[in-house]
Amino acid sequence: MSEKYRHIRLLPPELRNQIAAGEVVERPASVLKELVENSLDAGAGQIDVCLENGGQSLISVQDDGSGVAPEELELAVTRHATSKIASMADLERIRSYGFRGEALPSIASVSRFAMTSAVVGADGQPRAQRVVVEHGRLVSSAPAALHRGTLVEVRDLFSNIPARLKFLKTPATEFKRAQDWLGRLALARSRVGLTLASGQREVLCFLPGQSLAQRLGQLWPRLVVEALRPFDGQRHGIRAHGLAALPTVSQPRGDRILFYVNGRSVTDKGLLAAVRDAYKGRLTSRDFPQVVLFVELDPAEVDVNVHPAKSEVRFRDTSAVFSAVSRILRETLDAASAVFVSPVPGREAPRPQGFWGRLDNPPLVERREEAEPEAEDWEIVPGGRACGQKARPEDGAESVPGFFAPGTDVGPAARMDSGAGTGPEGSGAGTGRGLSPAAGTGSTVEEILPARESFRDAGVLFPEAGNSGPEWMLAEPAAPYGFGEENAAASAPLPAPASREALRIGPLEYLGQVAQTYLVLRDGAGALLLLDQHAAHERVLYQRLRQGGFSGSGQLLALPLDLSLHPAETERFFALRHHLEALGFALESTATGLRVSGTPSLLSRAEARDFLREALAGRRDDLTEMFVSMACKGAIKAGQRLTPDEAAGLVQQWLATPSREHCPHGRPCVLRWDAADLEKLFKRRQ
Repeated sequence: MSEKYRHIRLLPPELRNQIAAGEVVERPASVLKELVENSLDAGAGQIDVCLENGGQSLISVQDDGSGVAPEELELAVTRHATSKIASMADLERIRSYGFRGEALPSIASVSRFAMTSAVVGADGQPRAQRVVVEHGRLVSSAPAALHRGTLVEVRDLFSNIPARLKFLKTPATEFKRAQDWLGRLALARSRVGLTLASGQREVLCFLPGQSLAQRLGQLWPRLVVEALRPFDGQRHGIRAHGLAALPTVSQPRGDRILFYVNGRSVTDKGLLAAVRDAYKGRLTSRDFPQVVLFVELDPAEVDVNVHPAKSEVRFRDTSAVFSAVSRILRETLDAASAVFVSPVPGREAPRPQGFWGRLDNPPLVERREEAEPEAEDWEIVPGGRACGQKARPEDGAESVPGFFAPGTDVGPAARMDSGAGTGPEGSGAGTGRGLSPAAGTGSTVEEILPARESFRDAGVLFPEAGNSGPEWMLAEPAAPYGFGEENAAASAPLPAPASREALRIGPLEYLGQVAQTYLVLRDGAGALLLLDQHAAHERVLYQRLRQGGFSGSGQLLALPLDLSLHPAETERFFALRHHLEALGFALESTATGLRVSGTPSLLSRAEARDFLREALAGRRDDLTEMFVSMACKGAIKAGQRLTPDEAAGLVQQWLATPSREHCPHGRPCVLRWDAADLEKLFKRRQ
């Protein structure tokens, strides 16, 4: 027989226990998880956990559960001994956390383990027993003093396995991982009180009967918890409930996505895909939502015996679970998303001139009155009128002696590029910088004195004798920085300046365009809204594409577009041909590649070429991604100036579009600030 031949033999019990412990006991956090789950299975109402040196020196778990009978306590630290299942039928319908009977003997084989448990006898008196196990060997078993429940103490973890001990992280890191696990278990059983201490310092305290949001408030930041919305629904016999955050508080990491299946904390790629699908179009691919998801279904429909640590599960009908979770979450997000405005019922969406309507369509918004012609020069006029407005004869306004009469050319030094101001009623106050008495009027400073006091009230400084130049400007109003209730009556508000009437689009007012990209709006509550014109138009076009709004609306090219194709692209073309033709492309396969004689009306020639290259190269895997790409290329671009009618038409179309808060890529279409938000931005309040 060869020297290299090795005989098959049974391994010693100590070695078998350590091998098995490697699957169950990875670090102090996994020990805490197994012990706390045992306490929960025992029906505990209060569980107290204490860790020393990150759990390496001591892990103590005490509960007030049902306990273990003294005659069964030694059996509890024997492998494959459990009270939770007894037959194959029980294994197929597991409702408890533990069921294998491996956790306690595995922990005892790599530590100095002590377990004290008490049960109430028939006479109503507690009977307690204590067992001590060192590195898998039973040292002692004797009566003990304990009123109720179970106390487990794990000391010197991995002290007999130096190779495993050196792979542990710092005590602070190990304690943080144990803290995360206890937090997960606390979310699953809100009726149970739990505490976590590091030495003599209490770190976590979950009171019995807290709500899910209250417990999350101790684990997650306040702003995230405030953005959580409850959801609860049932489909295909599968119930999905929990809390989901609005897309506005996403983060670049996925560590705040927690899954529970029948109360068991798990990691599952299928559930993660369902959540991502529900948030699709609301978040970018780089962002992750915050979700606590509980899935409840028949235990026979899920297999929890697929992972040594029981942290993964396998569903019998994965597609049904995916559909139920995705649909319930999506419906909740649709209802709970920040809806700034409501569409106007009974009005047909406009087709403004310029970017998707016909040139001969009438204007969308009728102005209620003709706007006054803009003044060529800025001037101070009486009657509380804005500086840029000229006095009209019917107003009965007279020019103030020594100041600019209507129509007086004051020269470039006295003109302003922007700004308008008002003063108290009848003061005739205006605003300006670099103002000086009109030349050639024959007025002196002394002749102006009777009127100067009324202008001084509005903040206009006048030059004193021997002083001119920089002081001839607006003074800072002599008012406190913030108006409180105590001085609100003494500080009467100034009348609003006369201005053009804003364009109204349903519940919104259009105020203008910023950076030729963002439309400035005001809603009925007086809040400020900024609408990204590209993102909004992209959402409108994407929705119309999904509903088949552009089917058969292709445009013929005067000069056909020829594309050379790789053999793989040619094969993909035949697979996608019917989809591309439904979008409006007129395509013909040639010996050298592809001839395009018609394109969708949304796309220019160059945009159509780029779109086809992306689709045929496989960068757009499904029809939805094609819609997204086509909408992005066909939408108006950032930096494109819009007329008021065009902007109003875009807003009107956007209001009538579902899921309008985000573009198809997941970026926000609109941002909103109310008075409180603006005060925080300007540091007026915390």
